Amino acid sequence: MEYSCCGTGFFIHIGVIVFLVGFAGLMSGLTLGLMSMSLVDLEVLAKSGTPSDRKHAEKILPVVERQHLLLCTLLICNAAAMETLPIFLDGLVTAWGAILISVTLILLFGEIIPQAVCSRHGLAVGAAVAPLVRILVYICFPVAYPISKLLDFLLGKGHEALFRRAELKTLVDLHGNEAGKGGELTRDETTIIAGALELSDKTARDAMTPIAETFSIDINAKLDWTLMKLIVDKGHSRVPVYYEQPTNIIGLILVKNLLTIHPEAEVPVKNVTIRKIPRVFESMPLYDILNEFQKGHSHMAIVVKEQKDPEEHRAADDHHNEAPDVRLDINGDDNCHGSCLKRKRSLKKLHTKIDNKLQKRSSRSMRWAKDIPSEVLHLDEDHLLGPTQGNEAVGIITLEDVIEELLQEEIFDEMDTRDERF
Repeated sequence: MEYSCCGTGFFIHIGVIVFLVGFAGLMSGLTLGLMSMSLVDLEVLAKSGTPSDRKHAEKILPVVERQHLLLCTLLICNAAAMETLPIFLDGLVTAWGAILISVTLILLFGEIIPQAVCSRHGLAVGAAVAPLVRILVYICFPVAYPISKLLDFLLGKGHEALFRRAELKTLVDLHGNEAGKGGELTRDETTIIAGALELSDKTARDAMTPIAETFSIDINAKLDWTLMKLIVDKGHSRVPVYYEQPTNIIGLILVKNLLTIHPEAEVPVKNVTIRKIPRVFESMPLYDILNEFQKGHSHMAIVVKEQKDPEEHRAADDHHNEAPDVRLDINGDDNCHGSCLKRKRSLKKLHTKIDNKLQKRSSRSMRWAKDIPSEVLHLDEDHLLGPTQGNEAVGIITLEDVIEELLQEEIFDEMDTRDERF
């Protein structure tokens, strides 16, 4: 049925066609604009975007929370508009004309132009039509909801994955002004952010100063003019103290405590205030060390080598070489007499000893020792002066070392040179 170009029905059909094309274009544009914005992006804009972006994001967030339901609603509305358009065109032109015109209108005004606009201004457009989208969700709910639940079941609910550390570091680099992509971050800002992201992957071994390059003094040395001048020339606020050999660090002295000591008195180092120094394993993360430094107990720690106790090696070998009947029941003594019983009891003691050592070692590797904070070292504690004090020291790590890893740059003070710090 065709209408006259001057009749009322003709203009009604033209109005309906324009509405359908515009509605289909809006649905197509919103499908691209709203679905391309992740919940994480919208939350970032809602909290730290420009005033207009925060306002738009707050309007859009409730709409896109259920993404599959929104997707089904927009596609159903878009498909309904596109399928209805040829019906009204058929009343004005021939069937072939209706098909050609509908395809042209949908392609140009219903797909290309709306998607181009919404891909660039999707936030503003989505916020402007958010009330309309809510109404459409309610209208299409009986059909869209079951489909969305099926998509949730098959594909998951679409939880957004945050950036991994490496991806976030690359994203920060791209936002630097040196990348030439319009970013606002300076080189120092991107370097510090990258250093903070890498800090969890670095350990004490990466930031420490090797023990061979560390300035330390013997506990039996005398604070005469030569030693005092050497301490002043080094310019450190803390100096490690060792016993017998440089790898056996037992504590540290604060240089400010030496101000009242006259060099001519030649006071032995062991007579001044020596403070305990924390010990950390080589594999301890720098974040954990930084957290402990922040507590103020000490800004210097000894890095010790991780090595398995020879006694544990022997116990492990004995455990693996035991006969099957002994390994199956270590605690049982009912069917065992003589040497067998003696052997079981000995093995049980070894296992208990190993468990206690492993538990202590695990505790030391995860946190600072409780008796380590800046307490004064008592020299009558023989275990602190002898070789049984602990594992061999391989380096010194300070708060400055950790901060340098964070800044990704060396920190030089008035007393430092470019090739040494200790």
